Amino acid sequence: MRRRVFARAPSRDMGESDVRQLADRPGHLGRPAFDLIAAKLLRPLVRPATIRRSSLVERLARGDPGPIVSVVAPAGYGKTTLLSQWAERNGQAFAWVSVDEGDNDPKVLLTYVAEALNAAEPVGRRVFDALASPTSSVPGSVVPRLGHAFSSRISPVVLVLDDVHALHNSECRAALSVLADHVPGGSRLVLAGRAKPPLRTARLRAEGKLMEIGPSDLSLSPAEASSLLRAAEVALGEADVAELHRRTEGWPVGLYLAALYLREGGSLGGAAGAFGGNDRFVSEYMESELLARISRQQRAFLTRTAVLDRMSGPLCEAVLDLPGSGTILAELARSNLLLVPLDRRGQWYRYHHLFRDMLLAELDRLEPGLVPVLRRRAAAWCLHNDLPEAALEYSIAAGDVDEAADLVGKLWLPAYRQGRETTVQRWIGWLDDRGGIEGHPMAAVWAAIVAVMLGRPVEADRWADALDRWQYGNPGRPDDPATEAWAAVVRAMLCRRGAEQMRADADEAARGFAATGIVAPVAALMQGIARILCGDPEGGDAFFEDVVGFRELAAPDTLSNALSERSLLAMAHGDWGQAEALASQARSSLRRWGWERPLATAVQARVALHRGDLPAVRQVLVSAQRLRPLLTYAQPHIAVQIRIELIRVHLALSDLAGARTLMREIDDILKRRPGLGTLADEAEALRDRLARERRSSIAGSTALTAAELRILPMLSTHLSFPEIGKELFLSPHTIKSAMKSIYRKLGATTRNEAVTRARELGLLEG
Repeated sequence: MRRRVFARAPSRDMGESDVRQLADRPGHLGRPAFDLIAAKLLRPLVRPATIRRSSLVERLARGDPGPIVSVVAPAGYGKTTLLSQWAERNGQAFAWVSVDEGDNDPKVLLTYVAEALNAAEPVGRRVFDALASPTSSVPGSVVPRLGHAFSSRISPVVLVLDDVHALHNSECRAALSVLADHVPGGSRLVLAGRAKPPLRTARLRAEGKLMEIGPSDLSLSPAEASSLLRAAEVALGEADVAELHRRTEGWPVGLYLAALYLREGGSLGGAAGAFGGNDRFVSEYMESELLARISRQQRAFLTRTAVLDRMSGPLCEAVLDLPGSGTILAELARSNLLLVPLDRRGQWYRYHHLFRDMLLAELDRLEPGLVPVLRRRAAAWCLHNDLPEAALEYSIAAGDVDEAADLVGKLWLPAYRQGRETTVQRWIGWLDDRGGIEGHPMAAVWAAIVAVMLGRPVEADRWADALDRWQYGNPGRPDDPATEAWAAVVRAMLCRRGAEQMRADADEAARGFAATGIVAPVAALMQGIARILCGDPEGGDAFFEDVVGFRELAAPDTLSNALSERSLLAMAHGDWGQAEALASQARSSLRRWGWERPLATAVQARVALHRGDLPAVRQVLVSAQRLRPLLTYAQPHIAVQIRIELIRVHLALSDLAGARTLMREIDDILKRRPGLGTLADEAEALRDRLARERRSSIAGSTALTAAELRILPMLSTHLSFPEIGKELFLSPHTIKSAMKSIYRKLGATTRNEAVTRARELGLLEG
């Protein structure tokens, strides 16, 4: 019996009751989505012993001076506590996202933002469609849709993003900067963290749209310091409180740690000297005082569980090999404000960030060899409890290349199909930096396939070369027929040695899959395309029909491409009824996922043109333009074939400039990938036809090149031209030349005019 080999869908990142799947929510049915950690969307509870920040809360509640609130201070100043108290006091709806390192993927971050807003008022399916699509542009599609949904809200909301200093991904930061322009009247956007938020603060400040809260605002007053000490059951005279307040400068966490120190029998002088508002003093205190005053068991529990991002009783028991850890965790939660609850049932917790940093430093000093051991145990527990992504992150933290490579192999495909390309690239980059791809041939397979799908030919060639070295450069290696079959698929996709070799590679892949019992419809797709290139359309159609026969097993893009290829063959035979039916099926196979695919788009353009539906043709051509940057020589047969079909449409519309632009791109691809068989012949015929055209043509928006279309969405961000160049790995000269060309083709003279014109044409949303 053949077995289906696909990466399984990502599983829950926490316990079942703590995870909300997008697919389970109304309006998300039938679409791929990653599991969300529900705790990140919950407003932290205000604990009974917390000092009330009444004056600051009142200032926030008044809503002056504008829609953006920046709360910036070092760790331990009570930023989260203040915002939680505001939410508790205010009658307004709050949408909360606790940001962490895992959110340095724009589609992950913006999915959490969309979910938080959606919980208060639906944002619409189009937002989630853009977030879930692997091909959607973040600045060109996701941010405009989410921004429009935010600005169109009926009911006011306060959107809080806590710990935004954890965001170092430039696309995430740029997205938040643009989102700040879409805050509707009566609503607020709050960015809290340890560093300046990703906003144009000078402009917002000048426009009176920014409220800024800093360390001086968050420092406790002498009266508040006295209340904190009393709540911690520490009795001090007024003069002693004043001295402690002066030495700590009102630093809330310093005062709290001083209270713990005093409660354990420490001297007032020691407390005043140890907590002067500086992390270094806290670290010294942690090492010399606090941990020295508690039992060995308590110290071990604190330092060793600090390796965990989130803690539950069962997880702590597994990691520490300590029965009863759940009880210790619960007792610690009742007695220590530095343990933060993550749910309403007391099951999951995390340490205050500063406290955790200090505990980790202590663990690394006392038991450095234990750190990776504990993380491996955490990974094993997560894997056993159906939390593979959490297991992967712990394996990465432990430096376990082999285990991480195995988990990435299971997770990369569903993550990519959910639009989390940045996350997939981070995993691959981590493995690559540690030799984890060269040493794992199957890892090289999916690294190459990811590069192909993202239109990155240099990376794809690199990993294909690594596969060739593994397969042909080491005669003594053990047989691995499954990986050899996948390596043949990679060679067929890249088509680096012409159509005949592509056919041989695709056939080799199919034989290898059959021998190992793997059902992989992509091999049949490659077999069909190779036969088309070799001049055997009937043979190709038979393989496409096989792919369609695996409808329930084939990936959506594989199925859509097979149906699109069959539609083109029907057009070639003049059977337009069949062509239109197949094109409709290709589109339907993608629609329920919210995806667009370039080949299906080109086929729709041909069908709409035959119907004489010119508005539909132009609409589809715009979609094709947005997708064209993905069509590189990483997959040359598809890239050339789509452009050939689009040239035919442009010629029928008498758009010579658009057709000539596409022809130049075809020529560039053929220089790098010669030997594309019948596609090269078709391209030559179109080239000759264009050469015979003597009519002049004015280059308009349809003449934008793939490179210019790649730059265009970045214009809608707040990134400067040098920053755009850095983001796209392009020189300042290249960016400058491209901008001149974009402006000319769009009939614009400024960046704002170019963005406005691109939105009018549908090239950008918003």
